Amino acid sequence: MLEGIRVIEYATYMAAPGAGSILSDWGADVIKIEPPGGDPIRKFFRTLGTDIQDNPVFDFDNRGKKSVALDTSTDEGKAILRELAESADVFLTNVRPGGLERSGLGYEQLKSVNPKLVYCSLTGYGLDGPDADKPGFDVASFWARSGVARATIPKGGEPFPCRTAFGDHTTSIAAAAGICAALVEAGKTGKGRLVEASLLRTALFTIGSDFAIQLFFGRLGSTKARHEQTVPIMNFFMTKDEHWLCIVARQGESDWAPICRVIGREDLIDDERFNSAKARRKNSKACVDILDDGFGKLTREEAAARLDKHSIAWSPVQTLAEAAEDEQVKAAGGIVDVPSSAGDGSTFASPASPVRFPGADDGPKGPAPRFGEHTRDVLASLGRSERDVAQLLEDGVVSEGSASA
Repeated sequence: MLEGIRVIEYATYMAAPGAGSILSDWGADVIKIEPPGGDPIRKFFRTLGTDIQDNPVFDFDNRGKKSVALDTSTDEGKAILRELAESADVFLTNVRPGGLERSGLGYEQLKSVNPKLVYCSLTGYGLDGPDADKPGFDVASFWARSGVARATIPKGGEPFPCRTAFGDHTTSIAAAAGICAALVEAGKTGKGRLVEASLLRTALFTIGSDFAIQLFFGRLGSTKARHEQTVPIMNFFMTKDEHWLCIVARQGESDWAPICRVIGREDLIDDERFNSAKARRKNSKACVDILDDGFGKLTREEAAARLDKHSIAWSPVQTLAEAAEDEQVKAAGGIVDVPSSAGDGSTFASPASPVRFPGADDGPKGPAPRFGEHTRDVLASLGRSERDVAQLLEDGVVSEGSASA
């Protein structure tokens, strides 16, 4: 879908590279600009004492890209990056805006030489306000600052961190969507646009239903334990063989009787303690205890068959290991094969991009690049001679990576 679109990705870590990975899967030519020493996430497993050929965390966010190793602390390095941006369709960065402006790489500065450029700035807190130039990481900007972490903690519990890059990759999706919208506009008008994505704003949209309640009523109910749910039948229950099930109750009274039939307690259908939403809320603990007992007498397979028979919306509460083997995950295209950077034709499984385009080539376009693997080729595309490139290498302005980098 994005074939012919060139993206200059001046970014490290995960949120902006994740957006670049989505665009690459969708056909864009993504050139990743790496600092001397490379994107720190290249060392993700090395830091843990594990040295492996393929790095699934780095590769997930960088598959199919080209890598140019460029020292943008030098004047020549900045000039090369500006030259790349001059002919690009998209400039994607997570470098803090103050530093970009000082380097001559701000939106207005690049817009003046490339009016059609879509310039995506991905930051922790946005481009305005007192914290605009603060460093942003998802556990702080997305998870903690937004209120998501506090809203997620069950009443009386303590804060806990989000999983690796959870907020980053949610923001990757938002940034990729914003870039595509701006590309549509640029195609119509010939004019690019500044696209501003932030971990904070994406988090507020992600928890938007609760945030809307907070904004409207000035308060929000806490996250409650299973036995304290306001809708106790919309809950989690464990089967006899120790599998958790998620039960989803529809609005109104339509699901109480079927759930009673699922657990073989038809005697409770008209029980005044539970036969209305108000009564179940009043007697939530007793209701959950009864359902715990009922589901606790069934295996997961038995419960699944009964829930399906009575048209109850439900799902297993799976581990990631179980999700990796789930036939529906595979049928939905949730896992793709990524070529190994070893170059031996082998592949490994990795998460797919978030949207499928049936009939289109919407998967990985190649392995993650080795550090500086495409430096020479990209410089040649700018018209730099072999002698020029050799001088840049000698001066340390650019680098070429080794096969193991």
